[in-house]
Amino acid sequence: MREKKLMLVITFHTTADAMAMEKQCKQQEILGRLAPVPRSVTSDCGIAWCAPVTEREQVERALTGLEYDEIYEVYEVYL
Repeated sequence: MREKKLMLVITFHTTADAMAMEKQCKQQEILGRLAPVPRSVTSDCGIAWCAPVTEREQVERALTGLEYDEIYEVYEVYL
């Protein structure tokens, strides 16, 4: 069984917003990926950006100018 790690989960109102985040993070070489929203979190869109909590500062900078719902810290299996 994989160990659960504390992860940042950023939720979005739309899939387009989530994809814009992915683009921002790839351009800025920020660790993370798009993933289904964990069951412990609610969201309008079923896709979230998941990243290690160690990337929080970089992720928050990447969110500048983007529409997002919430930033959560949850224990999840990160693939």
